[in-house]
Amino acid sequence: MRTDVAAGPPGPPGLPRAGRCLVMGVVNVTPDSFSDGGAWFGVDAAIARGVELAGQGADIVDVGGESTRPGAQRIPAEEELRRVLPVIKGLADAGIPVSVDTMRAEVADAALTAGARLINDVSGGLADPQMGRLVAGAGVPYVVMHWRGHSHRMQERALYADVVGEVRLELRRRVDVLVGDGVDPGLIVLDPGLGFAKHPEHNWKLLTHLADLAQLREGGPTFPVLIGASRKRFLGRLLADPAGTPRPFGDCDDATVAVTALAAAAGAWCVRVHEVPANVDAVAVARAWREVEGPAEVSASGGVTGADDRICLSGLRVFARHGVLDHESRDGQEFVIDAALTLDIRPAAAADALSRTVDYSAVADKIVREASGPPVKLIETLAERLAQVCLAEPGVRGAEITVHKPHAPLPHRFADVTVTVRRARQ
Repeated sequence: MRTDVAAGPPGPPGLPRAGRCLVMGVVNVTPDSFSDGGAWFGVDAAIARGVELAGQGADIVDVGGESTRPGAQRIPAEEELRRVLPVIKGLADAGIPVSVDTMRAEVADAALTAGARLINDVSGGLADPQMGRLVAGAGVPYVVMHWRGHSHRMQERALYADVVGEVRLELRRRVDVLVGDGVDPGLIVLDPGLGFAKHPEHNWKLLTHLADLAQLREGGPTFPVLIGASRKRFLGRLLADPAGTPRPFGDCDDATVAVTALAAAAGAWCVRVHEVPANVDAVAVARAWREVEGPAEVSASGGVTGADDRICLSGLRVFARHGVLDHESRDGQEFVIDAALTLDIRPAAAADALSRTVDYSAVADKIVREASGPPVKLIETLAERLAQVCLAEPGVRGAEITVHKPHAPLPHRFADVTVTVRRARQ
């Protein structure tokens, strides 16, 4: 299992952070899963599979007890609980970050008690109106998937004039309701719901517009995006034989790896997959691909191929409890943060499009959330963490962070104490 959680792309607190797209391994504790035919239906087999996935590099193991394949019927809550709780507890006891795949608040609540760290709800809270209040009260990360109804009826609702715009609008409405229930938007992850009330052409369109889906409002916050394409029907249909027979689900793993690489390179926060090793490799390739967006280079003809433009945020004020002394962690004080991001703004300037640059409002939200989070002793540590938050933004090549501590406990008259760090993509 990976343990390098110090820094990574923006994502909810309490989950692994690895400086790259995360990999979520799937354990279906069901007898009728479309993807694995019930191979892990049984507590011992499911726990062993989860441990295996973590050992292969999965950052999170997603445990589900109810099939959501097209046409699937619901099972009683008691049966879902019987299937998933011992598996979640076994994996959590082994130190593995666990997600529960459920639409029921009752199951989610019990799963959190058993050790789950993330609720993955394919209905985005629509199947159970108690889910939003549970998430708000528990303060845990929550995946909100785009959903138009239960599995036995969902494909009847795969009707779109503009699939990206409509999915974006419907996700925005769900997020608004959840925030109204008290859910912290910083804990929300979005999932476009590939294959759920969607035809193949809808899935491909959504995959090519991840940046639009991550930002539900112009100027609003940017949400982490989870992609679940693994072994989906649209891949089998893409790879159909000359007679038009779709490729079997289990033979679509190579295509899944290709989607993983493309989604990770496009900025996905996490990919949900059934086979982990090759997808971990795909994420590594995507990370290298993204990091090539490095400092400005001069072409063979002498022209500049990049640009070192800057977007600066100055004087962000945050109340926090950082410091070595007891009264600092107890009483807290105001810190001031300056952030300068290095990037190439020419694509955004040419298109006059926010989607092609860094949304400084969203970056400010992330900086404030990180700075006001769990206390650290040194502002050096805080500055380093804030630099990593900024470097995780797509297109950002470098970050300069200055943390001001104007109320530092010094026995002298002074104006300020600052720490400045400069970091670049490696």
